[in-house]
Amino acid sequence: MDTLKVRDAKDVEEVVRAAIASEQPLEIIGHGTRRAIGHPMATNAVLDVSALNAVSSYEPNELIITVQSGAPLADVQSLIDSKNQQFAFEPIDTSALLGVSGNGTIGGMIGAGLAGPRRIRAGGARDHLLGAHAVSGFGDSFKTGGRVVKNVTGYDLCKLLAGSWGTLAVMTEVTLKVMPRPESERTLVLSGLDDVVANRAMTAALGSPYDVSGAAHLPNSAFRPATGVLAGLSAQGRAVTLLRLEGIAASVADRAASLAKTLAPFGPVDTLQDAASASVWSAIRDVEPFAASGALGVWPVWRIVCPPASGGALGQALARETGGDVIYDWGGGLIWAALPPKPDAQAALVRARVEAAGGHASLIRASEQARRDVDVFHPQAEGLAALSERVRHSFDPRIILNRGRMLRGLAT
Repeated sequence: MDTLKVRDAKDVEEVVRAAIASEQPLEIIGHGTRRAIGHPMATNAVLDVSALNAVSSYEPNELIITVQSGAPLADVQSLIDSKNQQFAFEPIDTSALLGVSGNGTIGGMIGAGLAGPRRIRAGGARDHLLGAHAVSGFGDSFKTGGRVVKNVTGYDLCKLLAGSWGTLAVMTEVTLKVMPRPESERTLVLSGLDDVVANRAMTAALGSPYDVSGAAHLPNSAFRPATGVLAGLSAQGRAVTLLRLEGIAASVADRAASLAKTLAPFGPVDTLQDAASASVWSAIRDVEPFAASGALGVWPVWRIVCPPASGGALGQALARETGGDVIYDWGGGLIWAALPPKPDAQAALVRARVEAAGGHASLIRASEQARRDVDVFHPQAEGLAALSERVRHSFDPRIILNRGRMLRGLAT
């Protein structure tokens, strides 16, 4: 495997142009922590951008940071945390889930586009991406977006880069919006609800005027492998439903009391505060019950997005039919499902149930063979697939960048 470690955007241009000339596709990596997501790629050339790791500018008063794409995510988060700020969309750290060390780079965070529990209030990664410098599959540098929250320069191409898994362009620098960290947080905890009733409780909380920033449900089966902060969350491994409130301390206390009254028909309400609350939501964000080092470490893991109102019934049916475990986030709109291993990772069953519910499913963790044999990302409808292909062709007509990662068969 030839690894080409670039020093700047000019190097990236030269490497991409050489790859085009030799018809050699490139695998784009930073720290390589998410290489196991997507279809295996048929290439022996790696473009390593980890040396592009500088913070170009940080303006805490303007809530804007510009950073090179290879910068370690942990270092950038530490920097903005020192100014009592954060990435409000709570980027997921997939290292525990995939069984790798480290938590990746800023470019990997944007390329994956995976947001955590606060997505229901703050939006996703693309909503916080203000601008980017990148190199296309033509070997040309381009700039999209800017350094202000409201860009009026036409269509914001940088939004396309979020969630593209490196298939459109090689990002070299990005500008992101940061937000102040909340002064206080509280999590209300309901115990013993089944999935469908919990779904109703989360819907009631999210529909209330109390500005809920996290709504998750852990069925009792999810506590079978639980360790760390989740292990002591529920007595006798009973299911728990979690609802987070954030903001100024006085406001959080008042809203928590009012929300507890709203949720009274669902049972007694317990409370977690500040550090205890934050640690629980970090574990939910990173899907710790399904960690590669845990009891379910060899089980395939699906990430399912569906209408929130359908989440409880869908997850319950999948768990019953497969013998798997599920975790609900986003008020039931996001389901993480760990299913007993089968050659196809139970793709046919999962996709049939998910499509019937109006959702889509991605296979986040599976064996290399399973990722060769089934579609990792949900197949698109014909019209949308044609549009996606036109977009990809406008960025990378030779399919030089991460060939085959998102579409099975392109690797060959």
